[in-house]
Amino acid sequence: MKNKFAGSERSMMIFVKICDMIPILLSSEGETMLKVIIIGSPGAGKSTFARKLRDVTGLPLYYLDMLWHKPDRTTISRESFDLQLNEILKKDYWIIDGNYQRTLEPRLKACDTVFLLDFPLEVCLLGAQTRIGTKREDLPWIETEVDEEFQQSIIDFPKTQLPGIYDLLRKYQSSRKVIVLQSRAEADDYLTTFHR
Repeated sequence: MKNKFAGSERSMMIFVKICDMIPILLSSEGETMLKVIIIGSPGAGKSTFARKLRDVTGLPLYYLDMLWHKPDRTTISRESFDLQLNEILKKDYWIIDGNYQRTLEPRLKACDTVFLLDFPLEVCLLGAQTRIGTKREDLPWIETEVDEEFQQSIIDFPKTQLPGIYDLLRKYQSSRKVIVLQSRAEADDYLTTFHR
């Protein structure tokens, strides 16, 4: 007698194999996270946190700095940047690292989870100093110094950008999981609450 379920069993096996290839991040509350953005001040350690999150989840990681900057320290056009970002946002799962406030709202609309690293100013200033001379996968050159303009952007961040970020987070908090981390230790501890 022909097994009437043979076709459906084969389809189910294919479905399971495809699902096994999809990285899934589960919090301790059992919530699935597939589209994650990481934002915060320069020097806060967004890229480091993003790499750790990638390593525990398997989600592909995209650095906005790598999209925007060229190796010669020039930048691509806004139009080209927006096109590349939109292609990433169309994907089924990702981690996107970077503040880039001009494009924050489109990323908030597309994501299911937001991590805001709201660290003290002195932590961010020290973070910017400690990466001098280090090759990084999130930037297409090695920094040799913290220039005054970059340092000032860190100092100004709590007044010029953070209020706008919190306004947007309040706007989307009912439909997005928003996690605000206030220290490196808290960020590291939070990563231990997830499992695949």
